[in-house]
Amino acid sequence: MTIAWIAVGVVLIAVELHHMAFYALFVAVGCFAAAAVASVSPGAVGVQVATAVVVAAAGILVVRSRVSAAFAHHHEGEHVPGVHGGLVGQEVLTLDLVGGEDQVGHVRLAGERWRAVSGADVPLPPGTTVLVTAVRGTTLTVWPVGGHLPPESPAEAGEDPRSGNETEDQQ
Repeated sequence: MTIAWIAVGVVLIAVELHHMAFYALFVAVGCFAAAAVASVSPGAVGVQVATAVVVAAAGILVVRSRVSAAFAHHHEGEHVPGVHGGLVGQEVLTLDLVGGEDQVGHVRLAGERWRAVSGADVPLPPGTTVLVTAVRGTTLTVWPVGGHLPPESPAEAGEDPRSGNETEDQQ
C-alpha cells in the first residue's frame, strides 16, 4: 500500500506542476504522509486515509493561502511575455465609447477590433489615446494616457478617430 500512496503523490505533484493552483500539492503531501503510516502499519487503511485527508485539508486551509499570496507577491509587477503579456502596455485609440463592465466599448489593437472596458472611473470617449493595463479573456482594460481624459474628443461619435471614416459598425 505504501507504493500506491507514493505513486498517487507523484502523479499529484505532476498535476500541480501543470496547474500551479496549490491544491494538488497538499493532497500529494497527504498521500506521502499516508505512505509513512502505511510503512509502519500496512493493515490500517482507515488510519492511512484519515492521515491523508487531515494532512491535505490542513495544508489547503492553513498553508495554501500563504503560499499563494507569497507567490503572487513575488511575481507582482513583472511583465509576462506571451499573448496577453505582449498586449499590456500598448497604446491604442478608442473606437467608440468605452465605459465600465456594463458599457463595453472597442479599441483597435494589432489590426483587430478588441472589446475594452475603462479602468478609470469615467467613460472614455471615441478617439481617446489609452494604455492597455490588463487582459481578461478577450476584453482589454484600458486607462487614458496621462491618467486623464482629453478636454474634447478628437472625433465625433461614429467616426474612426484615425481616418475620419465611419467605423466598421456603420459601413
